[in-house]
Amino acid sequence: MTCRRAKWQLVAAFTVATCLGMAALSHAQFSPFTDHTRAALLEGNWQSCRENDGQYSERVYDARWPGLGPFELHMGPYHEFALYRGIQDEHRAHESAENLLKPYNVEMKANAGRYSWDVDGLNLQVVLAGGSREECESWYVTLTRVETISSY
Repeated sequence: MTCRRAKWQLVAAFTVATCLGMAALSHAQFSPFTDHTRAALLEGNWQSCRENDGQYSERVYDARWPGLGPFELHMGPYHEFALYRGIQDEHRAHESAENLLKPYNVEMKANAGRYSWDVDGLNLQVVLAGGSREECESWYVTLTRVETISSY
């Protein structure tokens, strides 16, 4: 009887842990992909969702990669993207001259959006991927180093 109770408690504990883990993942705004066949610094799905105050969410990715100076990648709000050299705590305006991405607001055509920037040794590609909820936009984001070809 005690063996049966122990198995039941183990099953219950595993079920609760799984449910809590799934609940924590459901609120993530950026889901990275781990395809090691590409040389992507950052690759994944990002959602900009309308918050309770009516504004769309923004995600700031701080990066320090070998061979590149530190930089910030801003995703959102809505159709906006920004790339800045250096990392700072204060928020930066996307329309500022410091933003390396021109244009910073991805133009939508027939409910589709796509843009690619080659700037400062980096290539950023964003593609609107639809969304599972009406109040969210889902973007597929890929950040890679720009391949330089030298001739001899």
